Amino acid sequence: MAATHACTDPKHHVHDAAGFVAAVESACRERGLRLTPIRAYVLGLIAAAGRPLKAYDLLDQVREGEGPGAAAPPTVYRALDFLLGHGFIHKLESINAFVACHHPSSHQHSVPFLICDSCQGATELEDEQVVRLLDERARALGFVPQAQTLEVHGLCADCGRAAAGSKKA
Repeated sequence: MAATHACTDPKHHVHDAAGFVAAVESACRERGLRLTPIRAYVLGLIAAAGRPLKAYDLLDQVREGEGPGAAAPPTVYRALDFLLGHGFIHKLESINAFVACHHPSSHQHSVPFLICDSCQGATELEDEQVVRLLDERARALGFVPQAQTLEVHGLCADCGRAAAGSKKA
């Protein structure tokens, strides 16, 4: 049986951005990392978005909010690199956007994502069996995997129901 987590529930999202940032601050203290004000600010914006956030949209929000670091693009990108590198956020490569990781106390890890092409929602699936099987299959072919990005595009349940309803009309 696959090891699963509540992340297989599409309603499992980061609902409290401030609480999420506090959890990451705690994880940083435990790991001896420094969550600078700009890193915390960027993380808070991503967590509060409730959907994948593109880098340009993030830069605009930092500028509008006059966040720490004067919103210089390199400063924001360095914050993103830190947050990605330590597993606090994920990058959805196919849409070039960022989402908060549901497990702020865990280290960087691979997870599949379901991405809705209609509403742009993203569901993080923590399924160790999928990750393990991809890794094993790659190694069986003599490939040495260094990272996994698995993104499945389609329609979420709500958008799928809406699309089915509009076809009936």
